[in-house]
Amino acid sequence: MSGHWSERPEGGGRFALWLIRTIALRGGRRLGRLCLYPVTLYFMLRRAEERAASRQFLERVLGRPPGWRQVFRHLHAYAATTLDRIFLLAHGERGFDIAIDGLPVLEEAMAEGRGVLLVGSHQGSFEALRAISGRRPDVPLRVLLDKQKTPAMTELLEALAPDVGAGVIDTSRGGVAITLAVAEACRQGAMVALLADRAREHEALRQVEFLGRPAPWPAGPWLLANTLQVPVLLCFGLYLGGNRYRLVFEPFADPVVVPREAREIVLDSLIARYVARVEHYARSYPYNWFNFHDVWKTGA
Repeated sequence: MSGHWSERPEGGGRFALWLIRTIALRGGRRLGRLCLYPVTLYFMLRRAEERAASRQFLERVLGRPPGWRQVFRHLHAYAATTLDRIFLLAHGERGFDIAIDGLPVLEEAMAEGRGVLLVGSHQGSFEALRAISGRRPDVPLRVLLDKQKTPAMTELLEALAPDVGAGVIDTSRGGVAITLAVAEACRQGAMVALLADRAREHEALRQVEFLGRPAPWPAGPWLLANTLQVPVLLCFGLYLGGNRYRLVFEPFADPVVVPREAREIVLDSLIARYVARVEHYARSYPYNWFNFHDVWKTGA
């Protein structure tokens, strides 16, 4: 496995995603899920780097070399949550069983009116987070997303739910623009969601142990939190199989403070706390891990 994760091409293309969308919305979720088996097999056979990354992760988290069934199950879980994004955007929670842990913590943070920073990871479905937005339409949800990385998927999702596109803060615009957009959203009392387990190219990294081996993690999300001075919660949208999801909200800091004189020490401590929770859910739900690149590679 070589190169930065962002250099890997988007899985599928506009035609493939259009085809999946058409089958799913016209044939229903049951037919769509049946189509996932050949799609997963094709992806497994064609994408060697993702297949190798799955093996690498599963071996560390399971404590034994995985067989092809485990790798297939891992890739199939990713395909299933990708398909469900279509239904979650098109129909909301209808047809899904979404359990929520930690809702009082989130409600308390939202009640302050300062905005809330929700920090997640590429585990399970971040799209399931929109269930909260549907239940609290009075609180806007803004999501940080690099539109240039997955243009075909972005176009498809925005076609299904145009209001979603309006709520996206495009991280490809650069650091200052991102900070200003997030700060404005917080001034409006919004929930702002981002993923903190992948760094953009040239972003500052800190080495923190993950599953027994040092791995590079981005410092940017925590420096952003330090700038915003709003409540920070961790959030995980875990896929339980079938139509079941579990949303988890955990208090993290209110606010995050990174003093200039102890910047590196405090950043390492913050990231280590975050990574400990990511590792907890990686061990509890190993097939929810959707970072299909070498996460331990220095500078990855």
